[in-house]
Amino acid sequence: MYPRAFHYHRAGSLKEAVAMLSQLGEGAKLLAGGQSLIPLMKLRFANPSHLVDLNFISDTSYIKVDKDTLRFGALTRHAEIETSAPAATIPILHDCAAGIADVQVRNRGTIGGSLAEADPSGDWATVLSTLTVEVRCLGTNGERAVSLTDFINDAYTTALAPDELVSEVSVKIPPKESGGAYLAFKRSAPVYPTASAAVQLTMDGDSCKEAAIALGCVGLTAIRAKDAEAALRGGPITAKKILAATDAARTAADPQSDMRGSADYKRTLVGALVKRAIEIAVRRARGEHVEVGHIYA
Repeated sequence: MYPRAFHYHRAGSLKEAVAMLSQLGEGAKLLAGGQSLIPLMKLRFANPSHLVDLNFISDTSYIKVDKDTLRFGALTRHAEIETSAPAATIPILHDCAAGIADVQVRNRGTIGGSLAEADPSGDWATVLSTLTVEVRCLGTNGERAVSLTDFINDAYTTALAPDELVSEVSVKIPPKESGGAYLAFKRSAPVYPTASAAVQLTMDGDSCKEAAIALGCVGLTAIRAKDAEAALRGGPITAKKILAATDAARTAADPQSDMRGSADYKRTLVGALVKRAIEIAVRRARGEHVEVGHIYA
């Protein structure tokens, strides 16, 4: 199916794109990577009357180290993050970027577009929920920084005003003795995960100082499994603690039955993913190099 007719606009700067959004009104949509928007338009689930293309704006795709922060331009492609040495210093970011769909999608899709879409099945929101992240938003009233926890409000719903866009994503670099892992279970590479789990740990010797666990595709937004995190903090991470965290993660999950599996199946699956991600995160926090790949049915 072909999308409905629309007017095409090519923005020369982010400020110009913001002005276009303000002038064109609710019928305008931004085009970044287009990996979510274009399929929706082809199915006529999205019918913008105006499309504002951001892809010809210079200096919107970058990865910069700024003291204790990694800064990603809104149009930084997944493939750029996958091959980035600075991003690889936070292994969970590489896990995410390298596992998104297939190479064609990774070469087009953007980190800013993914967060702005707020798709419940997306990868970045789940992974970044385990880190300290700010999303910079540019609008007609200027620029503001919004923590990721306040940015995504619901499925496909963010804190962006109608005349705002994502200009940058800032990720605080975790302290020493930190490690994380992101795992997803998929039927095949191009499809969204059936369930996913992101774990980020900070150790103090053998003791778990801090833990963050986020569950993907088992709720309307990424779910922080607070009780699972609490089960790991303080003292060594033992098999008993991992089991407690796994059980707590299953309880925190709120999946819906669909073509990918029943709700009970997804709860069981997300528990298994959390267990494996914890084990990898602990090894990485100890300085081990551990390769991670998604699990396919």
